[in-house]
Amino acid sequence: MNKVCVITGGSVGIGKAVVEQFLADGFHVYNLDLNPSDLVHERSEFIRCDVSDAHQVNNAIQYVVDMSERIDVLVSNAGVHLSANIENTSDEDFERLMSINVKGAFYLLKAALPTMRAQGSGSVILVGSDQSLVGKTNSFAYNMSKSALASMAKTTALDYAQYGIRANAVCPGTIETPLYHQAIDRYCEKSGADRGKVHAAEAALQPLGRIGQPEEVAALIAFLSSEQAKFITGSLQVIDGGYTAQ
Repeated sequence: MNKVCVITGGSVGIGKAVVEQFLADGFHVYNLDLNPSDLVHERSEFIRCDVSDAHQVNNAIQYVVDMSERIDVLVSNAGVHLSANIENTSDEDFERLMSINVKGAFYLLKAALPTMRAQGSGSVILVGSDQSLVGKTNSFAYNMSKSALASMAKTTALDYAQYGIRANAVCPGTIETPLYHQAIDRYCEKSGADRGKVHAAEAALQPLGRIGQPEEVAALIAFLSSEQAKFITGSLQVIDGGYTAQ
């Protein structure tokens, strides 16, 4: 029987790379997302799910358990971005971001952990950010949400270690995803800056001199969920080209 990976936001960017990685590793993968991926595979199944809705998350996890009877890896990846300081963050934007980034992870873990606890094993990965560790300008709500995920990983690791469940947060820096390109486009539209120069400037901010790739993050997530990482739990694993080491 194939091992089972459940991921939220698995249709594009880092999420899609994670789906591809776990399929390559022989898993059956359930992708909980609002939009289907263009990836078609016999061991990949799309479940339409709004992670900010607890009822939809519970139904999706129940379906996974009914079909596969286990969850080996749980990846909370769905999230949205917002560039704004506290005064420029509307109540509506704040509620939407926290509902997806934080409540979505809360609903997912709360729904899936009983199955992992019953089977006596499991790996939980929360996709945080370099902003789980450091602050950035114009990132009030997003930074807060990613810090919350770091806390969630640590407390879950402590609470569920006795059941053979590990929980870690992966903290990517600047990664070349559709979300990254959308942020660059919005900035250039507002400022009139040259897109190529902005992209080059972002790369230059990283000590390794380039933007990270989704496949690199997916490889780290796969490692943390493997037997080789069975003594790693409650950690914040940074993958940011050295940005937060400065």
